[in-house]
Amino acid sequence: MGKKLTVKICTGTLCYVMGGADLQLLDEQLSPELLSRVDIMGSPCLDCCNHDDSAQAPFVKVGERVVSGATISKVIDAIKDELSKQ
Repeated sequence: MGKKLTVKICTGTLCYVMGGADLQLLDEQLSPELLSRVDIMGSPCLDCCNHDDSAQAPFVKVGERVVSGATISKVIDAIKDELSKQ
């Protein structure tokens, strides 16, 4: 098995109140197969809200890919997509 995919969930205030708190439960929503292939961590701020006026909190980085307006479903789709590229 290769290197695990890093998933960083922004826990900054804006992201947290805009739905990031729910994203902390991501590991409970992943299948065992996906969970074994990712490292999930919180990040005090991903600094995404300062770089793109059209992006919306909460933010999650799946590898180098930024997911804006992140939901559990969107993040799982991004994880599957990124893992398919490995």
